[in-house]
Amino acid sequence: MKCFFPVLSCLAVLGVVSAQRQVAVQEGPLYRTEGSHITIWCNVSGYQGPLQQNFQWSIYMPKDPEREIQIVSSMDSSFPYAIYTQRVRSGKIHVQLVRGDLALLHILDLQARDTGVYECHTPSTDERYFGSYSAKTNLVVIPDTLQVNAVSQTLYKVEQDPLDLTCDVSTRTLQHSHLSVAWLLQRSGEKPVEVIALNRDFVLQSSSDYAERQRLRDVRLDKVGSTIYRLTIFHLQPSDQGEFYCEATEWIQDPDGSWYPMTRKRSEGTVVNIEPTDKEFTVRLETEKRLYTVGEPVEFRCILEAQNVPDRYFAVSWAFNSSLIASMGPNAVPVLNSEFTHREARGQLKVAKESDSVFVLKIYHLRQEDSGKYNCRVTEREKTVTGEFIDKESKRPKNTPIIVLPIKSNILVEVASNASVILEGDNLHLSCSIRPAGRPLGRFSVIWQLVDRQNRRSNIMWLDRDGTVQPGASYWERSSFGGVQMEQVQPNSFSLGIFNSRKEDEGQYECHVTEWVRAVDGEWQVVGERRASTLVSITALETGFAVTAISRTPGVTYNESFDLQCIIKPHYPSRVPVSVTWRFQPVGTIEFHDLVTFTRDGGVQWGDRSSSFRTRTAIEKAESSNNVRLSISRASDTEAGKYQCVAELWRRNYNSSWTRLAERTSNLLEIRVLQPVTNLQVSKSKRTLTLVENRPIQLNCSVKSQTSQNSHFAVLWYVHKPSDADGKLILKTTHNSAFEYGTYAEEEGLRARLQFERHVFGGLFSLTVQRAEVSDSGSYYCHVEEWLLSPNYAWYKLAEEVSGRTEVTVKRPDSRLKLSQVQGNLSVLETRQVQLECVVLNRTSVASQLLVEWFVWKPNQPERETVARLSRDATFHYGEQAAKNNLKGRLHLESPSPGVYRLFIQNVAVQDSGTYSCRVEEWLPSPSGMWYKQAEDTAGQMAVRIARPDAALQVDTVVPNATVFEKAAFQLDCSIVSRSSQDSRFAVAWYSLRTKAGGKRGSPGPEDGEEEEDVEVDEEKEEDPTERTVLLSVGADAVFGPEGSPWEGRLRFQMLSPLLYRLTVLQASPQDTGNYSCRVEEWLPSPQKEWYRLTEEESAPIGIHVLDTSSTLQSIICSNDALFYFVFFYPFPIFGILIITILLVRFKSRNSSKNSEGKNGVPLLWIKEPHLNYSPTCLEPPVLSIHPGAID
Repeated sequence: MKCFFPVLSCLAVLGVVSAQRQVAVQEGPLYRTEGSHITIWCNVSGYQGPLQQNFQWSIYMPKDPEREIQIVSSMDSSFPYAIYTQRVRSGKIHVQLVRGDLALLHILDLQARDTGVYECHTPSTDERYFGSYSAKTNLVVIPDTLQVNAVSQTLYKVEQDPLDLTCDVSTRTLQHSHLSVAWLLQRSGEKPVEVIALNRDFVLQSSSDYAERQRLRDVRLDKVGSTIYRLTIFHLQPSDQGEFYCEATEWIQDPDGSWYPMTRKRSEGTVVNIEPTDKEFTVRLETEKRLYTVGEPVEFRCILEAQNVPDRYFAVSWAFNSSLIASMGPNAVPVLNSEFTHREARGQLKVAKESDSVFVLKIYHLRQEDSGKYNCRVTEREKTVTGEFIDKESKRPKNTPIIVLPIKSNILVEVASNASVILEGDNLHLSCSIRPAGRPLGRFSVIWQLVDRQNRRSNIMWLDRDGTVQPGASYWERSSFGGVQMEQVQPNSFSLGIFNSRKEDEGQYECHVTEWVRAVDGEWQVVGERRASTLVSITALETGFAVTAISRTPGVTYNESFDLQCIIKPHYPSRVPVSVTWRFQPVGTIEFHDLVTFTRDGGVQWGDRSSSFRTRTAIEKAESSNNVRLSISRASDTEAGKYQCVAELWRRNYNSSWTRLAERTSNLLEIRVLQPVTNLQVSKSKRTLTLVENRPIQLNCSVKSQTSQNSHFAVLWYVHKPSDADGKLILKTTHNSAFEYGTYAEEEGLRARLQFERHVFGGLFSLTVQRAEVSDSGSYYCHVEEWLLSPNYAWYKLAEEVSGRTEVTVKRPDSRLKLSQVQGNLSVLETRQVQLECVVLNRTSVASQLLVEWFVWKPNQPERETVARLSRDATFHYGEQAAKNNLKGRLHLESPSPGVYRLFIQNVAVQDSGTYSCRVEEWLPSPSGMWYKQAEDTAGQMAVRIARPDAALQVDTVVPNATVFEKAAFQLDCSIVSRSSQDSRFAVAWYSLRTKAGGKRGSPGPEDGEEEEDVEVDEEKEEDPTERTVLLSVGADAVFGPEGSPWEGRLRFQMLSPLLYRLTVLQASPQDTGNYSCRVEEWLPSPQKEWYRLTEEESAPIGIHVLDTSSTLQSIICSNDALFYFVFFYPFPIFGILIITILLVRFKSRNSSKNSEGKNGVPLLWIKEPHLNYSPTCLEPPVLSIHPGAID
């Protein structure tokens, strides 16, 4: 609020100048909490008219941002809308006129619905409209989430007791806000006093009552965790009595940069009651010891023990041998007497107040005359109203005497080393420890010296009393490289380090210590000197240095490995490098040359003449020693010779240079490399082999054992004939698998018939002579040579051996051809398939070729005829029988397995009947490649009969009768129940059955309903009284015959399915009344695709009754419902009972008397089936008709 008034004044001035009205409002958005109080300023400038301007406030709510809702006006009490009228009248919303052109809108107890855009409008007082007359700002009312909690309690404390209080302050405001937390004290009848507070800028502050105590950290405010604020008062005073409570304020920063306290809350209070202490006090004097040395410091502490010391006033005085040293009033300003003033000025003495209850006298450098009695006196003073002090009670402790002795050196010096005997190059560490008899009084200077074996003394390094280290003249260079170091480890301990020691470092090491103290006048003086020493021996590195070469395998075989060890003694640490060189003298030479060197830095260097060793040599140095092992694999003649190792001992100097101390050469090692001992063994077993000509001769050469898994073999095959003195070479295979044919193979022309094979495992070699001839008979054997690959990758012959012999006899084969002699009969329906099998049970040779021929004997034909032939080259030929019976397209040959031949005759016909057999000829190849017939055989016979299929045609014999009106249509269905074959076709014809003149009628006339007389069976056999008239016929080839003359033009044919045919007669007339039937002929195709009639069948008669359309009794009855039911429905149960009774009577009379039988034993009464025609449409009454033949 304070910052915007000057700005508004400037705006006002600018407005007057420009004479343009400008309305400004506090910049938004403004965030305020529910229940809080907000003020929004509004200023107008550049206006004309009276100085007093009016202000009107409106709001635009978020739910309807275009609708203006009037809140309050400075000029019109009726301005507010009803929603704000009550709050305006109660004063919770009002306008404060700060001056004529500035107003504040006050809203007390903000509500959530007060969120919106506020508009400040100033009614015009100008002569004309020019400028802006309103301005808007945004107000957001957010929930008040500030929580301030503290425990309400009452505490009883004693003066100087500590106090700890905690307060939990938290907020969940989503906007960025700051918190300020303050602890306040409410004394009885007084305004609250701020003890300590953390403002919104996170700065601690206190009121004037507690500012000093906060500075002295007697009062603290700490944040513990995220929401806990703790107040701590370490020493309570009587003025702290009252109620402590916590108050928190949540601040938010407005857009203009100012901070606004949105909400402020306080916690429950804690009542603290403080009991004051008494006024008694005690005094004691303390010091560390009573006996001192000149120059040492001493401190006397005068300790005051009393309650509430900070609120009381005390004066202290110090005395030495009852003489005053210094005095100090309540203001803590010391006053020294003239004698001690000079010492205090030189910093040798100090009188001070360490705390409210501790007073100190300190003498930094004691003199011998400072021996005596020391004491302090404490006097309590009371401050009067005028500010003066009045002495009250005074107390002092007992005297404290001290004795100051003159300076005397009582130190002891000890020297120790890490080892008394070390190896050259090891690090030497020496320590010089000073042990004072009492507390050290001054400083030390230390000198390290070495007395060598010749009793020569030299300074190594020294450290003066100021801590400066300097090396001796002979150690200056080593020190610059860090080879010699000295340091003060502790105030009384000094160390000397000699790194990478040398032999000349051996001797007596002496530590010379000088003790210094500072006199009162500031000069240093020597108090005393002490020294100590220790003897160190250093063993030279080359002492005992020796090298030995050994090998456990002085003799090795080709391709074996051998190791050479170069053993170095003594065992040196890893820091001592030794380079090792292996030297080699090949067999037959007199000079050694370097083979490989293991350098001192761990590298490997090969010699100029070591190329053959590199890929087969491994050099290894042991980690725990300098021993070097040379491992050579795949030994050969090249590695045979004498070996020697040379070792060099090196030392690293302090300046990183290297010095070779010694060189040693080992003994000679001779390594012999030999060829391996052969283990070649070839099978010596003898074998006799007899085989048929044209079969292969299998010759095996087995190597039972061999020297190495990597052995290669050269195999030479020989044959020995009885007429020859020696064997002749057939074939030679070298160790590298090259073939060479011998003279015998060339002379006898065996090259094309030889096959050599080496098996992968087992050392087996096979020679096969294909297509053996009689001349190939003889004695065969093999000659084996074992070859090995030397380590230098050169092949050499190690051994050779001859195998046992195989006696081979070749002869011509015996005939073993045999066919199956199984005979049988086979009946097959026409159009099916016949299988004729010819099985070869045995044959002379698997390499033979077979000629297979099939024959057939026809009935009444003595000679057999050839059906088919399979030649030796698997060519199929038809015989003369195939041409006669058209078999060429119906024969099929297959051989599912060797020796099994099947001939299939497909779609067989009757003329294929006969007796079949097969004949087989076996042909063998001669060694010269010519084929000859070895044997022939004929198999058993198979009698085949081909039959036509049995007739299975059946036409439905149960057909219902029908009654139709004149001019209507009736249907005659012909249903085929079963057929003989799925390939059959049908010829269908419908007939009208009428009784011939003088004979019996086939059906009752149109007006005749009486039963027919019984007809004898014998008479029917003599003559068929039925006259058959064709209505329509349809042939098996679907060709229609002529229609019958009475029905011409009135017939309709339908084939409803392959087995259901329908003939519809249109425009029925009474003359069409009678019986009808259908006749079906079944036709089948022959294998030659010719159709023949298999059978025929006729259906049962169908009774058709055609009614005249003139008025009849039937139409009268049907027109009357009651009469219809009386005539047709009621009589049926009665009629049924009557029929059942008649049947029972007839059955009984038939069993009791033969008189009941008719002629030829046929029952007189035989009801086949009463035909009942019923029209459910009530157009016709049910018709019960008994047709001719129904009752015999």
